[in-house]
Amino acid sequence: MSEQTTLVVETRGPGLYEVTPDVSRWLHTIGAGDGLLTLLVRHTSASLLIQENADPDVRGDLQGWAERFVPRGTDPSMGWLTHTLEGPDDMPAHIRAAHLPVSLGVPVAEGRMRLGTWQGIYLWEHRDRRHRREIALHFG
Repeated sequence: MSEQTTLVVETRGPGLYEVTPDVSRWLHTIGAGDGLLTLLVRHTSASLLIQENADPDVRGDLQGWAERFVPRGTDPSMGWLTHTLEGPDDMPAHIRAAHLPVSLGVPVAEGRMRLGTWQGIYLWEHRDRRHRREIALHFG
């Protein structure tokens, strides 16, 4: 059995958006058994991440790290950027996505993802404004 779908996530700006419940519902809907779930974010300025889903401070700290790791294009340290036509958040978003996962593989047993107790799947939006992001899901 092989199934595919697209999960749409409406973001409100930078941050981590948990999609674990949506993915779980889809696996249940298709009657998934044992196999591998593959996820791919279909954008070059967002990432996917498996991360702790218990304490929201983790997500805030990760966002703070990303902003220090690759500051906005208006930061003096980023004066070397040449791709600036789409705003000061665009090229930094591409750099973050180039260093973070854009696809994930998650084992599934008896229709349930084999995530750890405190793990969740997140779309990490790197742009400042709202976006409609798509995540391609494949179970096989």
